[in-house]
Amino acid sequence: MEAMRQEIILGCVFIYLLLCIGVGLWAMRRTKSAGDFFVAGRGLGPVVISLAVFSSTLSGFGFVGGPGLVYATGLSSVWMAVCSALGFATGYYLISKRIRMIAEVRDTMSMPDVVFARYGSETARLLTAATIILGVLGYLATQILAMALVLQSILSATDMLADISLLACVVISSAVLIFYCVTGGIIASVYTDLVQGIVMIISGALVVITAYSVFGGGFTEVSSILLEKDGEDIMPFGTLGSMASLSWYFLFGLGLAGQPHVASKMMMNRKLSDNRVVLPMTIFGYVIAAMLWVSVGVVMRALVLGDVALPLGAPDEAAPAFLSTYAHPLLAGIVFAGLFAAIMSTADSFLNIGAAAIIHDIPKAIRGKSLNNELFWARASTVGLAVFAAAIALYSGDLVAILGAFGWGTFAAALVPVILIGLNWKQASAKAAIVSISISLLINFVIQLYGIKVPYGISTGFLAMLTSMILFIGISLLEKPKKLPYDIDRIMDL
Repeated sequence: MEAMRQEIILGCVFIYLLLCIGVGLWAMRRTKSAGDFFVAGRGLGPVVISLAVFSSTLSGFGFVGGPGLVYATGLSSVWMAVCSALGFATGYYLISKRIRMIAEVRDTMSMPDVVFARYGSETARLLTAATIILGVLGYLATQILAMALVLQSILSATDMLADISLLACVVISSAVLIFYCVTGGIIASVYTDLVQGIVMIISGALVVITAYSVFGGGFTEVSSILLEKDGEDIMPFGTLGSMASLSWYFLFGLGLAGQPHVASKMMMNRKLSDNRVVLPMTIFGYVIAAMLWVSVGVVMRALVLGDVALPLGAPDEAAPAFLSTYAHPLLAGIVFAGLFAAIMSTADSFLNIGAAAIIHDIPKAIRGKSLNNELFWARASTVGLAVFAAAIALYSGDLVAILGAFGWGTFAAALVPVILIGLNWKQASAKAAIVSISISLLINFVIQLYGIKVPYGISTGFLAMLTSMILFIGISLLEKPKKLPYDIDRIMDL
């Protein structure tokens, strides 16, 4: 079987890509309205929702970017992965019930709809939509770049396509992604999540076992090599230090409640009581799959530092290189297919919420109503967003995890105060929402565009989120409380 390694891997990936096309065509027949395209008609069960939430959160960010970041910086990024379980609990306990009830009474289809229902401000809706588009481009570029890097790793190992370029892999990946998303909308995404979430849990556990067995002494030997060669790698805060790690802890721990792809899935379940099942299933699946993040990264770092393997051309090659070299061929093929599944479904989620912002939320904020024939324009804007994000993926020059952290930070800084605090505090005001979103976007993009170095490696997203939270609370306290609409007031009392 080892002699057929590349053929097995290619076969698994090819079968999966065909499955994506089939799922897209099947879902297209079930997608008859904008509501179907954006929120799956709000009729999904708890198993589908829980698998969709955790797998779309992990995706290429965790399966490619995570091991790459551990390979590059040691255990610093563990503070991203570990605290996300806390983020799931925070989000579900504090906002999921209210988001689902607002969706029911106001017929909302997106997070900007929820923001408008809570604050009654079209400006707040517009800024939320703008935030989503900007964050989606960063996050979507993450998924496309991750998919292209994995595809390049697989194809370049064959004689026929040994010299295939990253550009060609981006084009192939984007073409399949666009077809899958345009035809199926969110229905294609969540039902693919059902299968690939199970694959991620099982394969994640098997990959951890494989990583353990690479060295005869297991992870103890891995730790010894890292301590001997570069002691900071294996220290609790890694090579980036305590301030950088703790800023990621708070950004990812609180920031999950501001992720629109998670909030949109909170609108899709059939019953509120389903959340009792969704939360523990989501955390369990995420924790098992996230173990791959740490184990593959530290093992690849130990292999290189221990002179067992050649240095990688780029940190993001850590997971593909490990799977192609050390995993059983069938396991490698299944994990690669599962990885493509994770990336495709997550990219679909982001394209979906980005398209909703363009054709539903921004027109509503500007002219009071969304576009006519929303389903057609949703599909057209999906194509445009995917092409633009592919260009960012090619020319940004950033690691997958850094692009993902930027997208996450953009969402968290702008939307955590407005959603997490605003849905639990009646005094929160529209003006506070407008100012906090605006300032958070300004901080994020000025620092990113001008390459400003934040002291002590503190995350830009954390700095922006902390500033926006202080402004949000301060401005709300200074304003006279306004009476909420009766239905929103009753929901806030629950």
